[in-house]
Amino acid sequence: MSEFEVALDWTPNTNHAGIYLARAEGYYEAAGLDVTIRSPADDGYDTTPAKRVATGEATVAIAPSESAISYNTHPDYPSLRAVAAVCQRDTSAVVALGDGDVERPADLDGRSYASYGARFEDDIVRQLVRNDGGDGDVEIATPPKLGIWNTLLEGKADATWVFMPWEGLLAERDGVSLTPFYLDDYDVPYGYTPTMLARPGSIDTEADRLTAFLSATGRGYREAAADPEAAAEVLYRDAEGPNLDDRAFLAESARRLADAFLSDGGEWGRMRRRRWAAFVDWLADEEILTSLAGDHIPAAELDVDALFTTELLDGR
Repeated sequence: MSEFEVALDWTPNTNHAGIYLARAEGYYEAAGLDVTIRSPADDGYDTTPAKRVATGEATVAIAPSESAISYNTHPDYPSLRAVAAVCQRDTSAVVALGDGDVERPADLDGRSYASYGARFEDDIVRQLVRNDGGDGDVEIATPPKLGIWNTLLEGKADATWVFMPWEGLLAERDGVSLTPFYLDDYDVPYGYTPTMLARPGSIDTEADRLTAFLSATGRGYREAAADPEAAAEVLYRDAEGPNLDDRAFLAESARRLADAFLSDGGEWGRMRRRRWAAFVDWLADEEILTSLAGDHIPAAELDVDALFTTELLDGR
C-alpha cells in the first residue's frame, strides 16, 4: 500500500464527507492507497494545510483558490496547483451576528473582522466593504484559528468568514441569528472553495497515485451527494472533532451541502479556466494581487493555467 496524506483545511466536517466515505468504503484501499487524514487540530493549526503540501509533509491539501495563487507568487516555497474542486458553488459567507447593528458590509467600517491570516483574505474583505459603498476601514483581529467562531459568538469581533452549511447551521441549531454577506452578491467573483492542492512535482512524478486518489475521492463525493444521510453517518462514526457527536446536525449539514459537490452534469472536481481567470483579474484590478513585499502584480504576470489542472480528473 502506498502512503498518502490529506491535510484538511479545518477540523473534520461535511466538506470532507467524500474523503471519509471513500476511506470507509474501501475505495482508497482498492486503489492501493493507505490514506491518512490529518486535521489541523493535531498541531493547533501551527502549520497550514497548504504549507504541509509545499514542504512535502502531505500529498494533498484542502484549501481555497487563493492558496494556489499565494504559493504561485511566493519566493520561498514551491508553487501549488489545484487538482480538483471539492465544491462547485461557494457555500461560504462573511457573517455578522444578526442581533447586532451590522446589517450590510458597509457597516463593517470601523468594526473588527476575525481573520484567519490568509495572505489575500483581509483585502478581499475590505474590498467587499468598499463594493457595498463603505471605505474598507476594517480593523483586523487574528485570534487562534480554531477559536475564530467563538470570537464572533462572544462579541469579540463583529464579523468573520464561515461556511454556511457548517457554522451557519451551528448558529441556527443554537438559536443564534446571523447576517450573511455572500461574496457573489457584492460583485466579488470568488474562486473555488475548497479545492485540493498538490505540488507540481507530484503531479508530474506521481500522476498515477494522484489520479487513483481523485478517482476514489470523486466516487465518495458522488455518493455523498446522492445519500447525504449515509455520508453524515460515516462522519459520525469515523471522524473526530467538534460537533461530530450530533447525528441530526450532521445529517442536515450534509443535506444542505449535497448539491454543491457536483456540476450540473454530475461531475465531481471539475474546474473551469474562466472562473480562475475572473478571480485573478479581479484581484489584480483591485490591487489585492501583490507580492510579499506589497508590489502590485498585474494579471498578465500570473499564469492562470499554472494554478490548476483537470488532467488528473481525466485520468491522463
